Amino acid sequence: MAGLIPYNYRRNYLIPRNPFSMMDDFFGDMRLFGRSLVSDAFKVDVRESDSAYTIEAEMPGVSKEEISLSLDEGKLTISVERGEDRRDENDGYIHRERQYSSMGRTIYMAEADAEGADANLNDGVLKIVIPKKAKLKTDKKIDIH
Repeated sequence: MAGLIPYNYRRNYLIPRNPFSMMDDFFGDMRLFGRSLVSDAFKVDVRESDSAYTIEAEMPGVSKEEISLSLDEGKLTISVERGEDRRDENDGYIHRERQYSSMGRTIYMAEADAEGADANLNDGVLKIVIPKKAKLKTDKKIDIH
């Protein structure tokens, strides 16, 4: 228990703070401006039934053209790549921004069967259903002589 770090471990009021660390804190935590692929991984839920795996990934604002899925030897890889080039022109001012981000998650499923895998993107949720391989009967009766 002594090794646990309290939630507000950075708020030690007994030690004077560096006045310039406030700028580092502000620019270091970009969550103030919303969720992005750069600062946060997309959330994934994995369910297993007797016949299949069901994976649901939260991907708000992502189109299906930006998503890549692959299944190799039981490893499902979900990748998202997106680029944005925005240009605003008002009253002689030109504002231009470019942003590129990518994110990937890999999930191992021992009994995954690539045949029959299906994926659907609906309302910002990617749902992937991967059937399980049929289990071979491995037990054998041994006759006694």
